[in-house]
Amino acid sequence: MIREVLRMGDARLLQVAKPLERFGTPELAALLADMHDTMAHLNGAGLAAPQIGVGLRVVIFGVQTNPRYPRAEAVPETVLVNPVLEPLAADQDEDWEGCLSVPGLRGVVPRFRYLRYSGRDERGERFERTVEGFHARVVQHECDHLDGILYPMRVRDFRRFGFIEELFPGEELPPEE
Repeated sequence: MIREVLRMGDARLLQVAKPLERFGTPELAALLADMHDTMAHLNGAGLAAPQIGVGLRVVIFGVQTNPRYPRAEAVPETVLVNPVLEPLAADQDEDWEGCLSVPGLRGVVPRFRYLRYSGRDERGERFERTVEGFHARVVQHECDHLDGILYPMRVRDFRRFGFIEELFPGEELPPEE
């Protein structure tokens, strides 16, 4: 079922989500199905449970081809529960981000380039990945939602933040740099 995505300004987006304690339940399966349906319907690269009003440490993400991110490399479809992120170097990249909870806006956000993340899948099985680039950016963006952080809070230069149609007249996305 497609769920309503909370928008910036809703106080629920600023709360710290609670760890998920029970895996393999019908409730978790229903939540994940709704998250997948909602993300696909809106062409998202990822979605965090708090974005649909569920205060649990659950994110999904994945990109094969996506009109919102046409130049992005593929990211495997992933369910990540109770994540732990570990930057592997101080190197950061700045790039444009958008968010389903901040529709119509884009901003340049710094993110760690190299990252190890770990957590559990929907069955409670622990896993770990070492990633870089767009994959690392997506994970950091989605996991920020679990701590009540929206990407505009990370924007350093507000000259590079605004409405898409104002920043990129006649375009839906920033030009390639």
